[in-house]
Amino acid sequence: MQNPDFGEVVILICKEDRRFDRKAYEFVRLGLDHTVRELRKKDSARAERSRHVAGPELLEGLKVYALDQYGPLTKTVLNAWGVKRCRDFGDIVFNLIEYNVFSKTENDRREDFADIYDFDDAFVRPFRPVKRSRGTSSSEALGTA
Repeated sequence: MQNPDFGEVVILICKEDRRFDRKAYEFVRLGLDHTVRELRKKDSARAERSRHVAGPELLEGLKVYALDQYGPLTKTVLNAWGVKRCRDFGDIVFNLIEYNVFSKTENDRREDFADIYDFDDAFVRPFRPVKRSRGTSSSEALGTA
């Protein structure tokens, strides 16, 4: 999965496809590692065997990993790297596949990364303040009443 010359390969990819910052590729590589570890924890019976990660599974893992790494700044960081939607992660993955850094099965497609979640819903909404309903006192909202 990992190529010892990952950084060099990413430089080559970025020369051909300037949409994404090199940091986005590193993030996807680390996010894939994180996703595989988490999937192995959930599926301990298969923990010793290598496991293919499907597009939607990777997207979910990248979401969790991003929020863990960057918290409320997640969307800002990803956007700064050129990643603005799920499909962008798919393009990064398939760029890495084309350079034999990642592998795929015959069933894997770029479309697997299309619109799995909205970036605002995934990366902004969790940090928005919860609105109090009218008529709720401050002490009730804080649970001190």
